[in-house]
Amino acid sequence: MLLAGKVAVISGAANPRGIGLATARLFATHGARVAILDLDETAARDAAAGLGAEHRGFACDVTDPAACKEAARRALAAFGQVDVLINNAGITQPVKLMDITPDDLHRILEVNLSGVLYLSQAFIPHMRERRQGSIACMSSVSAQRGGGIFGGPHYSAAKAGVLGLAKAMARELGPDGIRVNCVTPGLIQTDITGGKLTDAMRQEILKGIPLNRLGTADDIAGIYLFLASDLSAYVTGAVIDANGGMLIHG
Repeated sequence: MLLAGKVAVISGAANPRGIGLATARLFATHGARVAILDLDETAARDAAAGLGAEHRGFACDVTDPAACKEAARRALAAFGQVDVLINNAGITQPVKLMDITPDDLHRILEVNLSGVLYLSQAFIPHMRERRQGSIACMSSVSAQRGGGIFGGPHYSAAKAGVLGLAKAMARELGPDGIRVNCVTPGLIQTDITGGKLTDAMRQEILKGIPLNRLGTADDIAGIYLFLASDLSAYVTGAVIDANGGMLIHG
């Protein structure tokens, strides 16, 4: 088991069909105790209970620094340690450039970018004390290619910001034994795409994916497992593409 004896905290992980809960399930099978964070505490608790009695679910609004600190306090009180933080929480909005309002911009940036900062800040002091830890952050292929299928330009900007933030964190926290990495998924079949992806759209998208399929939540969970485990002990500041080859670059 790759995560035996480790504790992992995963944000935005209560959705039954989401990447966060798929990651939590995989981590649990590899021996980790998991704290699921979500806006809805009942949903977080239910999701954690579905993994087993040793796991926990807590409410956390990642856009609120105080809420992030409280979630960290509760996780540490429950487990005594946190070895892995997965900054998975995110939202999207499919709008064109000229239709983005100030409120839209603020909301997308706050959840996708500021939330990574605030939740990381809540756990870094503990990781620094122990001189160890792995932080993995959710970005997106849309950050690299300048747009996605279901995310507007502000979503691309937020996810590009995550790449820069994570790399800067990796440089600063490396001497403390803390690794920070990013995952950039392509089009993954979750509730974000549910109901919006027509058969015609699917066939057109598949033409640009060498592996000829859309991604699944489990595909991304496997990347998070690698980054959380000692298999990636010498990996920090990395960006791992998980897009079936839709963005092959030099």
